[in-house]
Amino acid sequence: MAPVSIEHYENFPVASWLSPPALRPAIVAIYHFARTADDLADEGDAPTAQRLADLAAYRADLRAVARSEAPSPRWERRVFAPLGRVIERDRLPLTLLEDLLDAFEQDLVKTDYASRDELLDYCRRSANPVGRLLLHLYGLHDPVALRRSDAICSALQLINFWQDFTVDGPRGRIYAPAEDRRRHGVEGQQLLALQDSPAARALIQDLCEWARQLMHDGAPLVHQIPGRAGWELRLVVQGGLRILDKLEAMHFASLRQRPTLGALDAPALLWRALTMRPRKTTP
Repeated sequence: MAPVSIEHYENFPVASWLSPPALRPAIVAIYHFARTADDLADEGDAPTAQRLADLAAYRADLRAVARSEAPSPRWERRVFAPLGRVIERDRLPLTLLEDLLDAFEQDLVKTDYASRDELLDYCRRSANPVGRLLLHLYGLHDPVALRRSDAICSALQLINFWQDFTVDGPRGRIYAPAEDRRRHGVEGQQLLALQDSPAARALIQDLCEWARQLMHDGAPLVHQIPGRAGWELRLVVQGGLRILDKLEAMHFASLRQRPTLGALDAPALLWRALTMRPRKTTP
């Protein structure tokens, strides 16, 4: 099978030539399911009521293929025909796929978070299912691997938030928890208006340190996953950490500019992936 490259989805590792060839069709099918649902929630100018109705119809199609029934024609060819085959062959846990839809629906009705625990509960449904679905395909089910996967996926989601203030602000979304904002003396309206300040940068620094610690907590998972999949995960972990490094280098001014990864980052990512070593951790 030729190498597969799929477009960007913030919570999904790219199904590149590093992905195990036998798993690429399943990974791509799960990707298109998540990507399409994300587009229904975020892309275009449809009103919220229409987006929620579309996601409800999408969920109905998911449940139909899980029962080995025909979905509606709307997303059948690109999403649910291949996904149905993967659900049947690999016995994908339906609850994980539904959790993703729960998160997309939540984004349409909830625009602020009171605490880190509340935000992590969102990550539990918006990001962690992706890692758990991939572990399911790899045949890894032990609690330590699942916990580390959750830490990596939540960290990636948080890094995306701290990278994306300039994207989420115009959409009226605040992911920096209210408890952190109060501690740093930053009002939610300041973040929505992208008002940079020393207090805002201190807030973002604090949030980035939280994400970095989560990523380090989960990173030992790369040594539990053998072969190409383990190398893929190394690059995913290092990509997230590289964004945090860029945020630090710009003095956490992500209310002014969105840091990104480019071709010039590739050598550093490859070197860091190659030199990751097991370290003593508490599982």
